Amino acid sequence: MTQTERRTYLLQTLLDEDPQYRDLKIPAGEAEQKKLLRALMNVRPPYPIGEDFLTVQDEYLREEIARKGVTDIRDLTPVEPGIYLWQGDITTLKCGAIANAANSGMTGCYVPCHGCIDNAIHTYAGVQLRLACAEIMNGQGCPEPAGRAKLTPAFNLPCGHVLHTVGPIITGDVTPRHRELLAACYRSCLELAQQSGIGSVAFCCISTGEFHFPNGEAAEIAVDTVRRYRKDTEVIFNVFKDLDLEIYRGLLG
Repeated sequence: MTQTERRTYLLQTLLDEDPQYRDLKIPAGEAEQKKLLRALMNVRPPYPIGEDFLTVQDEYLREEIARKGVTDIRDLTPVEPGIYLWQGDITTLKCGAIANAANSGMTGCYVPCHGCIDNAIHTYAGVQLRLACAEIMNGQGCPEPAGRAKLTPAFNLPCGHVLHTVGPIITGDVTPRHRELLAACYRSCLELAQQSGIGSVAFCCISTGEFHFPNGEAAEIAVDTVRRYRKDTEVIFNVFKDLDLEIYRGLLG
């Protein structure tokens, strides 16, 4: 199958799967097809799908990521021992784990083609990621509180795992409690990574997008928390900053 044939197959399967979409026509243009495919994957609830679909989806997503270009942590230079600063698309990083700035539902962003990192990670990981997150949350039986972390496979992403963490939501002034919770997000991810034998973690800018934590202060908390964790545990982690999506831009400026 070519990428066009794979994409057409995936689109038709998802359209046929839900009665409300069965009358929709697959657009002719490649860009429009990709947008529709992402939207259908974004809104799809976390329930199983056939192995034939998964096989084609996995081939399609891995080819799409390869075309974007994969960055290997071994090719990067640290800004200080154990800490790296990198600007790019976190879904193209080959490392031990990437951190996902999740919401309390923990099953991804359901807004079609939304610009948040949660949406991007779930899109390029594939529909398996939402199902894996739903299984965790069904066992938990309640929303995920801020400051903790959960670990899943990365499925079609080039990284090994995804660390899901919910950051604090800022609706007014940043409080000491907000700062504590944001630091807890980074610390929880590092602790879970260490417990799981994961040697490198790529962090996005947690809470700085839709959750409105100021970029500069959030960056200081992120770096300080990682430095403290490395000092306390004497374990070196490779930490990256992903600023690819529009809502994360401005951290360096």
